[in-house]
Parts: sequence; C-alpha cells; structure tokens
Amino acid sequence: MLVLAFDTATPAVTAALHDGERVLAESTTVDARRHGELLVPTIETVLREAGAVLADVTVVVAGAGPGPYTGLRVGLVTAQALATSLGVPAYGVCTLDAVAYGSGLEEPFLVATDARRKEVFWGHYADRRTRLSGPAVDKPQDLPAELPLVGAGARMYAEVVGASRLLDVPEYPFAGALAALAVEQLGQPDVAEVVESGTHPVLSLPRPIYLRRPDAQVPAPPKRVTA
Repeated sequence: MLVLAFDTATPAVTAALHDGERVLAESTTVDARRHGELLVPTIETVLREAGAVLADVTVVVAGAGPGPYTGLRVGLVTAQALATSLGVPAYGVCTLDAVAYGSGLEEPFLVATDARRKEVFWGHYADRRTRLSGPAVDKPQDLPAELPLVGAGARMYAEVVGASRLLDVPEYPFAGALAALAVEQLGQPDVAEVVESGTHPVLSLPRPIYLRRPDAQVPAPPKRVTA
C-alpha cells in the first residue's frame, strides 16, 4: 500500500505519503491564495523525499472540506485526475476529521476552521476518531459552550469563544494525519462498497462537502425594460 494524501480546504496546502505503517514524507505550505500553484510541487516533493514515483501510488485520498470553494476544488479535482490516470481508487475525508485526528485527543472537543464571512466550519467529536455531529457552519459565538476547541478557525476568534478553551495542538489538517486516518479505514472489509453506498463513517467518494453556495454567482439576465 502507498497512500498519497493531500488537502487544500484550508490555507494549508499539504501532502503526504503513507506506506500503510508510517508516514514516509510530508510537506505543508500555509498560503491561502496559491493552492493551484502549490499542490503539484508539494506532491512532487513528498514523492521525491520518499524515494517513490507517482506510479507507485495505490490509493489517493483528498480532504473533502468543508472549505472555501476554489481551494477545495483544487485538491478534489487533482485527486480525481490522478486516480483516473493511475487506475487506483480515490477517497475523500472530511477536513475537520483530519484536524481532529491530528489533535491526538481522546476526550470530547470541537474542531473549527475558517469559513470566512465571520463564520466557522465546525464539528463535535467524542475523541480524535469519532465525529458526533457536523460538519456545520455558524458564527463563532454560536458554537456549543464549554467544550475545548482546536483548529485555526477557533484561534481566529479566540476573543469570542474564549482563549482558555483553545488547545495547543495542530491547527491545520496536515496530510500525515489525513493519510494515517484513511489507512486505518482502508484495511476494513468491503470498504469500496461501503464508501460507494455513502454509509462509511470516515471515507467518502472524492466530492466536496459544501455547506453553502459559493461566493461567485452567475449574473442573472438583465431585466427587460418596457415602455
């Protein structure tokens, strides 16, 4: 097994290779405006550092969001294209799940990432592997109170949610955590069939999780002016 995982649903453009036992290489650049420019070079970097070539990859995994429309699409379109060209399966994983897994927490907490418009994407977790609810999008002041918070979205609004609730764990969905979470699921029986049915708790088809319409809209036709 050689899993290529990457995520572009947050400002972190991140990729990693996992051989089924450990992360072989990982690279991350935090830049909210250059997902399209950075993803392919980042993939090339981890392949080179791991001493692998693209043809060695047996599974592609991409963060499925939620996240800003343009950045999110970069990763998922790349995953679909690579999987098709290599003839290997591609899966999506909720980006919030990757943040949760990377936290290493075994107690209830919330994950929050930046949703722009002064909102956050968030999910409620029983532990790093188990999402209880979400993903959802809300104002930071509307998040459930008292539970600890992780994620860059929570830190952006520390004054609103309460700085004492923020935990010192990775804020972004680093691809090494994304790959490790996926690997735990890939060994399960009939995983492809369960994913195809839409009932797998972690893996999905590589399609974006949208919680609202994109900012860019097709202009409506001009109104007809009558005399």
